[in-house]
Amino acid sequence: MEKFDCVVVGAGPAGLSAALTLGRARRKVAVLDNGRNRNRVTQESHGFLTRDNIKPQEFKDIAIKDLEPYPSVSISNETVQEITKDTETNLFLVTSDNKTYLTEKILLATGVQEEFSLAQIRQYYGKSLYSCPYCDGWELRDQPLAIVAENEDHLLHMTKLVFNWSKDLIVFTNGHQISDNTRNTFEGKKIQVYTDMIKSLHGENGNLESIELESGEAIPRNGGFVIPSFYRPNKFAEQLNCEADENGGIITDGFGRTTVNGVYIAGETEKVGPSSLMIAAADGFKAATGINMDLTLERF
Repeated sequence: MEKFDCVVVGAGPAGLSAALTLGRARRKVAVLDNGRNRNRVTQESHGFLTRDNIKPQEFKDIAIKDLEPYPSVSISNETVQEITKDTETNLFLVTSDNKTYLTEKILLATGVQEEFSLAQIRQYYGKSLYSCPYCDGWELRDQPLAIVAENEDHLLHMTKLVFNWSKDLIVFTNGHQISDNTRNTFEGKKIQVYTDMIKSLHGENGNLESIELESGEAIPRNGGFVIPSFYRPNKFAEQLNCEADENGGIITDGFGRTTVNGVYIAGETEKVGPSSLMIAAADGFKAATGINMDLTLERF
């Protein structure tokens, strides 16, 4: 069986950045990816220096092309099914839907996925409803926007943040009550609050036009921001016995090293939360330097 220095699971900005760094360090690397990256639903990615407004797939294509000069790096479209460690050899077996890989090191960079309390949000997510004002606030500036969230702390934080881009805000809690202090804070900024249950979202081709409440009232809105919950799309970190903190984040040393020897993690996968392309790519670079240094010290 062909043996690799590192198998990178996930070809988002973290995984591809790590693969590039490891390739330049002359490490033999296999990148496995199933194309389920979280940002595939959006039309443009923002905030990555030199690549602002780029389409997510174009960003990924450019990153993959950057790997072509490095013959020790391969990338394939596969879904990893299982990762196990042989305690006698300290090597990992990575089983995908196509083949099995033998490797010294594992980098988990599969990112996270969103869950919404309102399933209909999916129809608008990435087109007129977003979760990151830094990523998409500029495009929605000065428009009539909705803030949809059920947790009061999250709601307050997001509303304060989005207020920088648009003052025309209406808050929707989808049936959840908020404190008088929070309500007074919003009213002081002329931000209306609806605590009614949301019946339906209306619009065409992913472009929001109004939010209909259970009462039948429809409030016109051109777009807005939602606060989803996030989860890892797999249990690899848990199955490999990587230690987690009280919030579910995988504990690392700052260079991707987990509490399990040979297992590294980078990007959104680590903290189970959203990240920018720029930060995820930086995390991938740091993890790659950790991997390369460990391989260097083990072999020298």
